[in-house]
Amino acid sequence: MFSVSKLLFSAALTLGFSAVGGEAASCTHPSVRREWRKLSFPERTEFISAINCLARLPHTDALTPSVNRSISNIPPVNASGGYWDDIVYIHMDLNTRIHNTGLFYPFHRFYVNAVETAMKERCGFTGAFPYWDWSIDAHDVENSSLLGDHNPISGLGGWGDPSKDFQVQNGGFRNLEVVYPIPHIIRRNFTLQPFLPFASVPMFTNLTKYANESFTPEVVRDLLDWTPGDFVGFQASMEYPEGPHASVHFILGGDLSGECPKGSPADCIPQPTFSANEPIFFFHHAMVDKVWFDWQNKNPDNFWAYKGGSVQNLTSVQALKDWPNGMAPELTLDSTIPADGMFPEVTIRDVMNTTGGYLCYVYE
Repeated sequence: MFSVSKLLFSAALTLGFSAVGGEAASCTHPSVRREWRKLSFPERTEFISAINCLARLPHTDALTPSVNRSISNIPPVNASGGYWDDIVYIHMDLNTRIHNTGLFYPFHRFYVNAVETAMKERCGFTGAFPYWDWSIDAHDVENSSLLGDHNPISGLGGWGDPSKDFQVQNGGFRNLEVVYPIPHIIRRNFTLQPFLPFASVPMFTNLTKYANESFTPEVVRDLLDWTPGDFVGFQASMEYPEGPHASVHFILGGDLSGECPKGSPADCIPQPTFSANEPIFFFHHAMVDKVWFDWQNKNPDNFWAYKGGSVQNLTSVQALKDWPNGMAPELTLDSTIPADGMFPEVTIRDVMNTTGGYLCYVYE
């Protein structure tokens, strides 16, 4: 509902130019990412099949965690898991480096693209990665049509069964078993006021807030109207504790919010480190990426706007205000995006332009 203008969209498709800068690029036929509900039955079926295909592939020894587990607070690599679990582990391992730092937008853009590439190269996927426009559903997430399709080959399935630890019982992911933090089928648990348990966490300052208030069409419109060139403020508005990014995670509950499954060890920390277990994680982050894409293309001052630190500081409300996207050492466009050995590493500069060559897509 808030895509790049028709003129820029057409230019990107036909010429392969940067939508704002007009610079020639090697991407001449970008794929077009569409909202999930605009996909046809065969397209949805192919997507779900490709995700399940990745889950059936074996673990790869290429996975090389780079963060000390005393910092990441996650379990060790479980080699009995599959390739999908390896993909999830990247997000777990890097969680303190890619949230509330300058890597937030670049890493997640890179991450969604890496999964799409793996789907194509390993499982024959031919489509473009879809996104979930959560602003459409903000008024009534619980009854969203996104989760209303229980078709076993083309549907995402619905909410989990409370009597079965909220594990999803229908749709194309009803058998998607993941291994982190312990083996279980993916879970969804609608939670309208998810911030109530965080009374002891200083960064959460509006505990009674209804999560769906944070990702309405009006909120998204305000994001796109954010001060031209102010990348730090734009990111902070997306990523603050009760903001759009976190609220979507928490309102779906279960794996997307990092709720520990029943039977988890006592040291399981409820946090969205393993939220990538849930395929909707990537729909969500494709939408986050779309908001960034639309902001970039709305004003020439936004397209290459970038600034951020490499060190997360969530020790207090004041620290978050002082360093909303990280403390020094500062990141630059030439800083490398970590991938834990799973995917070829690229620089932040490489992902700034979605039709720049390394990336080759636009949003409908």
